[in-house]
Amino acid sequence: MKARSLLVSMVIGVASIQLSAAWANEGFRDVLDTPAAMTELASRQLITGLAMAGKRIVGVGRRGHIVYSDDDGATWRQSRVPVSSDLNAVSFPSPRVGWAVGHDGVVLRTSDGGESWERKLDARMAQDSLALASSSGAESDPAVAPDLSFLGVWFETEEQGFVVGAFNQILRTVDGGGSWESWSDRAENPEAFHLYAIRAIGEELYVSGEYGLVMKLDRQVGRFRQLDTGHGGTFFGVTGSPGHVVAYGLRGHIMRSTDGGASWRKVDTGLSTSLVADGMTPSGDVLLLSSDGQVVVSRDNGERFAVVPGSGPVPNAASILPLNDGKSFVVGSGRGLSQQVLR
Repeated sequence: MKARSLLVSMVIGVASIQLSAAWANEGFRDVLDTPAAMTELASRQLITGLAMAGKRIVGVGRRGHIVYSDDDGATWRQSRVPVSSDLNAVSFPSPRVGWAVGHDGVVLRTSDGGESWERKLDARMAQDSLALASSSGAESDPAVAPDLSFLGVWFETEEQGFVVGAFNQILRTVDGGGSWESWSDRAENPEAFHLYAIRAIGEELYVSGEYGLVMKLDRQVGRFRQLDTGHGGTFFGVTGSPGHVVAYGLRGHIMRSTDGGASWRKVDTGLSTSLVADGMTPSGDVLLLSSDGQVVVSRDNGERFAVVPGSGPVPNAASILPLNDGKSFVVGSGRGLSQQVLR
């Protein structure tokens, strides 16, 4: 398989995968050995993932920066993080326990609602403890192992969950990150396309990726089955509610299924810029964020979307999180974190 650059880097402006072996400058310190720098500007930099930890907002981003807010985004505090690798996604299965993932194979865990984090995996640890297998039928590529980068994370409980990423990497833990098992060979992704997101919708678990790839977990056989979306463009995320699945991505494309992924139809948004993140309000409205900061909302389970007045433009928009009041949301972009009103 020929190595491909990560499309997500083009869309949200995240730096390319950091390869510690490529650095030879005297005095260089590996990002895996360097804690994230403490700075008052942490919340003003690119935040690529947002999640609720109970009533607390937690955001993760570049150079290992993690921030949190207990007042709906009015003020932010910075977390203690043991690495300075770029982080991409965050998930909280409970108010206290959460998980964050990023480049260099980094997987972090918090047990205090995001105030401090511990390393549960990185690329060096993975090479020592895992057989990083290519998916079934794919040609082996020696560049895959150094390019271990995680782009999505989902945990069903505090102890059990999945991380997904570049080159069809899927890892699962059932013991809170004490050990990891590769599920790459349990995914119907023979070309080893990059996997950008993993999300539970009702009782079903979905993964989205390059070239129209959407997979759903077949729990009976323990395998991710590929779904035919009828679309060949990259999907950066999947969201929805039971009975209503929405996959979104490159150039504003949205595909929707109401039968568990058996069939799909295109939903027009009028946008030509890529959709890169999603969020759902307490009432079930679906918000999608474009890379230039425009937000579209659906109040009918993804059947129709309309642009939210006043949203955008901002550079390198990357994350969105509706607040519990149902009237506002937070956006992470190249200008940092900002709160907007949902009209």
